[in-house]
Amino acid sequence: MECTNRLLKRGEWKINQTFNNLDIEKQERIINAALLEFAENGFEKASTNRIVKSAGIGKGMLFYYFKNKKELYLYLVEYSLDIILKEFIGKIDTNETDFIERLRQIAKIKFENNQRYPSVLSFLGNIFIQEEWEVSENLKQRYEEMMNIRHSILYDNVDTSIFRSDVDTEKAYKLIKWSIEGYQNELINQFKEKNLATTNMDPYWDEFYDYLEVLKTIFYKKEEGTE
Repeated sequence: MECTNRLLKRGEWKINQTFNNLDIEKQERIINAALLEFAENGFEKASTNRIVKSAGIGKGMLFYYFKNKKELYLYLVEYSLDIILKEFIGKIDTNETDFIERLRQIAKIKFENNQRYPSVLSFLGNIFIQEEWEVSENLKQRYEEMMNIRHSILYDNVDTSIFRSDVDTEKAYKLIKWSIEGYQNELINQFKEKNLATTNMDPYWDEFYDYLEVLKTIFYKKEEGTE
């Protein structure tokens, strides 16, 4: 998507080359520890002591990679925006015109990425939704544009003709979205402490798809030849 690529090119920060040269596992350990700390406590109350303890590094090393807490925080804002665009939004097939099927792929992408990027969404929410801390106008604009892209991915090119004629489509959108997000969050909470690499997810996805069929039965027109 052209608008997504444009947003990805508009970063303000420069990654410390030493941090960039770390192995990916260590980078992600530091990033996830910092994201969680800021998401739970906000900028002012966030503790770099807790971040380094959770990440398993010395405090001096953290400030070797980032000059201070503010630089780390602003890096995380840009990082989170890029992750949402590349790993979530950028992987959704908008050629799918069935609303429930489109939400199905969104839910699966979000669930599969939650293990690797567990605090990105809550971190961004605290900044831009709750306006927890002041960020630059450029970052605010990037966030607003990202939200507009997200809205387009959810609703553009959806085939409304498959909905029952006696159903309010806008209300159906919300009910379907709430149902899928609720099940998805239930799974995320259930598997927080588990290693997904060693867990057979097939039964859970089969159950999820069964629920989607129930939603289609409720909100979609019956197919020809069915009672």
